[in-house]
Amino acid sequence: MKEVKSIKKGISRRLLTYLSPYKGYVAGAFLFSIFYVAFVLLGPVLYGFAIDNMVGRGEVDFAAVTGMVAGFAGCVLLAALSQKFLNNCVNSLCYKLVRDLRREAFIGLTAAKIKYVDTHAQGDVMSRIVNDVDIISDGLLQGVAQLFTGVMTIVATLVVMFVINYIIALVVFILTPLSLFVAAFITKNTFKNFSRQVKVQGELVAHTKEMIAGQKTVILFNEEEYSRQKFEQIDQRLYDIGWRAQYFSALTNPSTRFVNAVITAVVGVLGTIFCILSADGALKLGALSLGTFSVGMLSTFLSYANQYTKPFNEVSNVVTQLQNAFASAARVFEVIDEEPERLSGEKHIEKCRGDICIRNASFSYSPEQKLIENLNVSVQAGSKIAIVGPTGCGKTTLINLLMRFYDLDAGEITVDGVNIRDIPLDEYRKLFGMVLQESFLSNETVAYNISYGAEHASREEIEAAAKAAYCDFFIRNLENGYDTVLSGKVNISQGEKQLLCIARVMLVDPPMLILDEATSNIDTMTEMRIQKAFRKIMKGRTSFIVAHRLSTILDADLILVMNHGSVIEQGTHAQLMEKKGFYYDLYNSQFSAAERADV
Repeated sequence: MKEVKSIKKGISRRLLTYLSPYKGYVAGAFLFSIFYVAFVLLGPVLYGFAIDNMVGRGEVDFAAVTGMVAGFAGCVLLAALSQKFLNNCVNSLCYKLVRDLRREAFIGLTAAKIKYVDTHAQGDVMSRIVNDVDIISDGLLQGVAQLFTGVMTIVATLVVMFVINYIIALVVFILTPLSLFVAAFITKNTFKNFSRQVKVQGELVAHTKEMIAGQKTVILFNEEEYSRQKFEQIDQRLYDIGWRAQYFSALTNPSTRFVNAVITAVVGVLGTIFCILSADGALKLGALSLGTFSVGMLSTFLSYANQYTKPFNEVSNVVTQLQNAFASAARVFEVIDEEPERLSGEKHIEKCRGDICIRNASFSYSPEQKLIENLNVSVQAGSKIAIVGPTGCGKTTLINLLMRFYDLDAGEITVDGVNIRDIPLDEYRKLFGMVLQESFLSNETVAYNISYGAEHASREEIEAAAKAAYCDFFIRNLENGYDTVLSGKVNISQGEKQLLCIARVMLVDPPMLILDEATSNIDTMTEMRIQKAFRKIMKGRTSFIVAHRLSTILDADLILVMNHGSVIEQGTHAQLMEKKGFYYDLYNSQFSAAERADV
């Protein structure tokens, strides 16, 4: 329980730090809160005097009563206006706060290491940045406004009640904490329940996104029922956790209202007795004189007693939203606090040749499972390096290490003799052009997607890169050519998408290249053209090619054969075939499989 309180306290303190840039809105909310409370407190005094003018005399002073009623109406109007301006300040404050939170969360995500994205479901990360920030907004919009007005109302009302009749005020003061005790008793576990709820919500979003992305595969393998069952399982867990959280938090409001109703009844009974006792003169308690207590004062006191207990009801009413907001804030702060990649570096490469050396490199994704151990590779500038091997041998891991998506556990990688950890990360990655097996295209124009990473490229340069990648012909057949927005309505094949990614790299014209199965989604005729374009762009550049089809890398200057995280063979195609080792068996197995497929 202490740990939960400590977490909530830390989250609250941290959320408050986001308010510091908006002190003007905080001051405005504070000022209008004072106005609101003042007008709310003045109203009951006026109609209490009006009641005494009607009840306490033989004749009614209609002029005085009318003036007091008009004053009361003015107080109501001014209180409403004050509340409106208060809400405007609070709304602006909360929306700016959640805007900053969402912005920092997105910046934290983009600056985080690739490991974070690899180890978290995409739907869950999306839920944190979108849904959880919205939950924080909903909770704060209700909580902050009531915090400003509630505290002031409690203090000011209590002071006025003590001035009117301190005995009844003392009774109210003693009984009111009962409602706080009831609220605290009922809601002590809601934070834990809401923390579980937002976590399961993330799971549900992740599963839904996964099923939408792979809908064709799900249908192809007749796994719709399993998908539905898994969805229902997660949804049922969300229902069970959400039901418990909502049920217990919902008990708070009626429980505190019951306690407050008891307090109002006690005030009414005591006030009536005091009215009766003071009917013949000043009310005395032994030798102590309490003055008079009229019907109008009783009416005013009952109103104040209700106003005094109302903030407690309001706070209990938003317990659900506040607890939910704290749980969501914890998830958002996890993204913001994720350790960023180390971008700094003191060494620079003015003109990259492309000499790469990997010395005594060791790496594993988890300490329990070793992957790459004591790897040594030396690559000369301008070489064409092919990386081959069975699935899971470490080909993609080696590329991840070259690009510094992950850092080595031991050893070093150097480019032109400089340790890549000593080069500024953004500067280092600009040395590489990379074409992945999976195409990434944003919902922008074709021209924008080709110039991604080279925003200042001219239209002529973009079109020249597209022609070199053999995609100019299909681009011009699109509705708006290079200005066509690649939305879901534009139907282009996976191979055409990959051609656009290849054109993007050709436009950047980097000193080194990484091609990770870059032609896997392209037909044979197009692949032949792309291979010509690749040979042209790879000339004079250090190039790494991850390939499963060994027929595409026969002209490589060096072939690295990997298995179980180690380079077990290296050499040219001819040299490796002469050895009749692992590569020889791998190549012949593919050739035999191709023959069998043709038959």
